[in-house]
Amino acid sequence: MTKAVSVALLVGGIVLLYFGGQSFHSFSNDVSRVFTGAPTNKTIFLLAGGVVATIAGLIGLTLSGRR
Repeated sequence: MTKAVSVALLVGGIVLLYFGGQSFHSFSNDVSRVFTGAPTNKTIFLLAGGVVATIAGLIGLTLSGRR
């Protein structure tokens, strides 16, 4: 991976984590947790995608720095 792609993944992952956190604390998510005991699918996808993208970006930056 090039550094530009790794940085883009890192920034995109952080943005997804931010919006996932905002979604986690939203009213609709609170209602969903009351009735189902779980957050909404949107929240789960945002948080999971953010974690995966952030880790991929960090790994890409680490590996490209060793060359």
